[in-house]
This record gives sequence, C-alpha cells and structure tokens, in this order.
Amino acid sequence: MDEHEPKEEQIETDFRNGTITTVGILLAFSLGFITHWAANPLPWEIYHLAAVVPILIGIALQIRALRLLLDTTSLQRRLYERATRIFIAGLIFTACGVGLAMLLDFYDLSTKSAVPGA
Repeated sequence: MDEHEPKEEQIETDFRNGTITTVGILLAFSLGFITHWAANPLPWEIYHLAAVVPILIGIALQIRALRLLLDTTSLQRRLYERATRIFIAGLIFTACGVGLAMLLDFYDLSTKSAVPGA
C-alpha cells in the first residue's frame, strides 16, 4: 500500500454490531405495526394510502440500511454513516406514517361513534 494514500477510517465492530441490533429491532417493530394495522377490523379506505405509503417506504429504507450494515465493508466509517443516514430516514418515514395512521384511525372511530343527528 502506498504510504501517501490515506487509510480508510474504520469503526469498532462492537459499535457496528450494536447498531445492527438496534436496526433489526426497530425494523421488526415497523413490520409488526404494518401487519397489525393491516388486520385492523376497521375497513380500509383509499385515504389510508396516505399513511401506508410512508410506512412502506420507511420499511424499505430500514431494510436497505440493515443490508448495508450486514456487509463487512460497513466497518468503513463513511459506509457506516451512509447506512445510518438511510436508517434514520426510514425511521422518520415510518414514524410519520404511523402517526398519520393513528390520526386516520382516530378520525374513523370518532365519525363512526358520533351520535347521528347531533
């Protein structure tokens, strides 16, 4: 290796392993939420897509981040940071979708349980 060529900065494997665990757990919660919401007894309407789309995009980004982190090249700091940014973006998309899903369910329940003619 040429001594003028800078060596790529590496992260600790223990640190990466903890990140992989965190990403895996939060991905499992995201997948669990979409599965549970799909089994919701309330009928689905077209406007529910406003919540489903960001959740699915977020889950796809989380899966992409996990795949990047499982690769041994993710020990390089720049690749690790890229995977972390992708994961955070996925988490934000998923959280926005979950929040919107909760608001839509609340709206559905409040309109269906309202006293007719009141």
